[in-house]
Amino acid sequence: MKKERIIMEQRIILTRHLSQDLAIAISECEHDRIFILTDDITRQQCLPVVQDYLCLRGATPISIPATDSHKNLDVLSRVWQALQQGGATRHSLLINLGGGMVTDLGGFAASTFKRGIDFINIPTTLLAMVDASVGGKTGVNFGGLKNEIGVFSEARYVILCTDFLQTLDTENLRSGYAEMLKHGLIADEAMWSRLMRFDLGSPDLAQLADMIAESVQVKERVVAADPHEQGIRKALNLGHTFGHAFESLALHRRPVLHGYAVAHGLIPELYLSATRTGMPADKMRQTVSYIKEYYGTPAITCDDYPELIRLMHHDKKTIGSGINVTLLGGIGDIHIDQILTDDDAREALDFVREGGL
Repeated sequence: MKKERIIMEQRIILTRHLSQDLAIAISECEHDRIFILTDDITRQQCLPVVQDYLCLRGATPISIPATDSHKNLDVLSRVWQALQQGGATRHSLLINLGGGMVTDLGGFAASTFKRGIDFINIPTTLLAMVDASVGGKTGVNFGGLKNEIGVFSEARYVILCTDFLQTLDTENLRSGYAEMLKHGLIADEAMWSRLMRFDLGSPDLAQLADMIAESVQVKERVVAADPHEQGIRKALNLGHTFGHAFESLALHRRPVLHGYAVAHGLIPELYLSATRTGMPADKMRQTVSYIKEYYGTPAITCDDYPELIRLMHHDKKTIGSGINVTLLGGIGDIHIDQILTDDDAREALDFVREGGL
């Protein structure tokens, strides 16, 4: 059954008929030429699913290296060059077929090429389905910082086809699920409880597909209320201030998937929620225990604290000289723009380093 909602100019479709709905989406976009962006992985695993669709006849493929370490200006420039060399005009269409790295970079490439061309996101990872491809954030990493350069720009369509979940390994499923867990934490206890009962050790993909719609709805509601992150959209940053710091630190060591970094970022931010804004300790410990079971904890030492704190000060959410975080007073009770001192951050990092419980 197809479900469709509209946020501003963006249509989000959950489909079981990808060829049909993609053809409709293309017909409603400018498309004198069509380009399909993939990475090394989705070129092999996902492009064969769609490349013979009649609506994609004559489309030009563009492929970039996989993983977030390649979400940078050099790779972005390669996409611009491919569009230029392929004869793209202001009336062309870019289809981003891949995970969050592809939709982030591809969306930014489309939004800036010739001052903006239409683009469609077809997310192929759980993370991209519930987070990266929805909400209009595009961009690349720069200067060792996550998503430092980018724009708010909506895809004309986001087409969610849960058949692609079958292409994912365990780590990528868990990576996406971390964002779903965050959505449950900012939504309500009923959703949080369902997520906490889900067996990530032996995931039921049919059940997970049904849960995706609920997770996307949470983000849709928040984004519709605050498209450019001036207020309540900051709720979606839960887990991300510390999480982005963990992720940026790992880029120079052993890169981690974004969802794992978010899960790890939830540990200190839930601790601070319990100690600063009144989140019940039992809910905090239950959630942290679930995270530890399926995601472990980040391998940090006290020697990493100065760099992690420096990274948090450079986070886009920072206000003044403090560190800006989103905390909870309870499940669904959101406290945005909470300002931490360096000592607060060190205390929370101690909680992580010492095992999180």
